[in-house]
Amino acid sequence: MEKKEQLYEGKAKKVYATDDPQKLIVSYKDDATAFNGLKKGTIVGKGVINNRMSNLLMQKLEKEGIPTHFIEELSDRDTLVKKVSIVPLEVIIRNISAGSFAKRYGVEEGIVFDEPTIEFSYKNDALGDPLINEYHALALKLATKEEIETIKKYAFGVNDQLKKFWSGCGVTLVDFKLEFGKVEDGSIVLADEISPDTCRLWDSATGEKLDKDRFRRDLGGVEDAYAEVMKRLEEHI
Repeated sequence: MEKKEQLYEGKAKKVYATDDPQKLIVSYKDDATAFNGLKKGTIVGKGVINNRMSNLLMQKLEKEGIPTHFIEELSDRDTLVKKVSIVPLEVIIRNISAGSFAKRYGVEEGIVFDEPTIEFSYKNDALGDPLINEYHALALKLATKEEIETIKKYAFGVNDQLKKFWSGCGVTLVDFKLEFGKVEDGSIVLADEISPDTCRLWDSATGEKLDKDRFRRDLGGVEDAYAEVMKRLEEHI
C-alpha cells in the first residue's frame, strides 16, 4: 500500500491517502508538543517507538474484543489504518491523581482511586480542549447517547487490559487519553495511538516517570524513558 497525497498533519503524526478510500497511512513524527502546542521540541526516535507500541497494544486489545483502526504495520514509522471520522471527544481514564486532575482539584499526585474515573474533553484546539460532560456532548451533537455508552464501555475495557499488561512490565498505568472514531458502517472503533505521549506510565518500584511528563516538566532523559518502556513491553508481550 503506497502513500498518496497528505491529508492532514497533526502535532505527532501525518496522515496520507491510499488507493483505497477506506484505508489511510499514518506516519509518526519525532515532534513533541505540550500545553496545547505552546511548548515544542523533538524526542529523537519517538515516532518509531510510538508506532510500534501503539500497534502491539492495539492488536492485543483486538484479541480482547475491543475494535481498533489498526490494519497493518508497514514500516518503522508507518501504519495502515481504517479511515474513521473522529468523534470530537478526548476520553481520559484516570487510576491515580496526576497532572491536570491534581492541579484542578488541589490534590497531590499519587492518590490511588478506589475506582477509575472518566473525563471527556471537547476536541477543539482553538478552545483549549475544554472539559465537557455527557449532557454537553449530546447538546452539541458530538455523539449519540448510544455512541457515548459504547465509548465508555470500550474505554474502561482498555483500562482493565492495559493496567494488567503494564503491571506485568513493572509499570503503573496512572492515566491515559483515548480517541474513538466511526468506520464506514458507523460503528465505533479505538483510533489515534497508545504510547508514552498519551499515557502516564510510572515505574512501579521507584515511581519514576516513563512518559511525556519528562518533556513537559523538563525532567531530562526523555528518550531513555521511552526506550525503557518499549524494552519492557517487547520483553513482556
